[in-house]
Amino acid sequence: MALPAYDLFDVRSLLSEEERAVQEVVARFTDERVLPIIGECFDQARFPKELVPEIASLGLLGSSLPEEYGCAGLNAVSYGLICQELERGDSGLRSFVSVQSSLCMYPIYAYGSEEQRRQWLPRMAAGEVIGCFGLTEPHGGSDPANMKTHAKKDGGDWVINGSKMWITNGNLADIAIVWAQTDEGIQGFIVEKGMPGFTAQEIKHKMSLRASVTSSLFFDNVRVPEANRLPNVKGLKGPLGCLTQARYGITWGPVGAAIACLDEALNYSKERILFGRPVAATQSAQIKLADMARRITLAQLLVLQLGRLKDAGTMQPQQVSLAKWNNCRMAIDIARECRDLLGGAGITTEHVAIRHALNLESVITYEGTETVHQLVIGRELTGINAF
Repeated sequence: MALPAYDLFDVRSLLSEEERAVQEVVARFTDERVLPIIGECFDQARFPKELVPEIASLGLLGSSLPEEYGCAGLNAVSYGLICQELERGDSGLRSFVSVQSSLCMYPIYAYGSEEQRRQWLPRMAAGEVIGCFGLTEPHGGSDPANMKTHAKKDGGDWVINGSKMWITNGNLADIAIVWAQTDEGIQGFIVEKGMPGFTAQEIKHKMSLRASVTSSLFFDNVRVPEANRLPNVKGLKGPLGCLTQARYGITWGPVGAAIACLDEALNYSKERILFGRPVAATQSAQIKLADMARRITLAQLLVLQLGRLKDAGTMQPQQVSLAKWNNCRMAIDIARECRDLLGGAGITTEHVAIRHALNLESVITYEGTETVHQLVIGRELTGINAF
């Protein structure tokens, strides 16, 4: 019996019935609604906003949060599978869901008041309110402790000044979860669109994540009421806790991108005839394809175990770093190799490989560069901080 081409170790058999059902629903959405339009969206540098109501109706926004807030209450493995299938379509779409779910809804749930949860989470789950996450600043993203944006208490309000950069969903967002220095350490604030002094400017001329909105945020004496401060966390552990949630989803997403590239390269190599035989009949092509399947299989097993650890409540940030490092590197290398197997055809967005390769240049960089995650593991092994 032939093994499934993209699941050589039958990882699917290790999933629960509910997990398989979630994967099937999102895979069908990606096949039917995303893939027919996403190449053109990438070409036009347009985020397919028209898909947001459908994404929300499938329960993909804040999917791991409790049902009492209008969310699906799914486990971590199901959320990972959502990210995998969405990124099989495009990293930009998975980024949208990651930011909404892990970087905006999660901090309101984990660090917010009950009033804030009731006010925002049901509408965010329904896609009626879009969020963005303001942490990274222009002078450097890998050192968030060197934050310049600050908030000063003024009566019953806070006044925020500063700027943020490389913010996914920035110009789409109705609210921004903004992290700022205060006299009591770093704190989080819900800044609402339309507050005087708060502006977003879309970043143009991108060659990566073109089907995603990326922005700079500016805060010029933005007055935010105390009711919009996240009351239950102070210090870097707040934003870093959010990033651990989002990075977990990113460990799964690139598996989908790699599968999309391998699927295309495999089919193309069977059909492309050179020197009287299919490219797939050559040893060099088979070795490349086999090696891609090996790396995808290892990545699938890695993230499944990571998801089981997360569901058991024992997952550590260092484990997320290892998986993000491994799986982003795996996917970007496979995307480039698939582009090569496609020859000249591989440079057009009529094929998926170049689009995924370009997108993964961002995915391997944001929420911790590859070097940062390597150093996290180095510190874990040696006990010495080399940052």
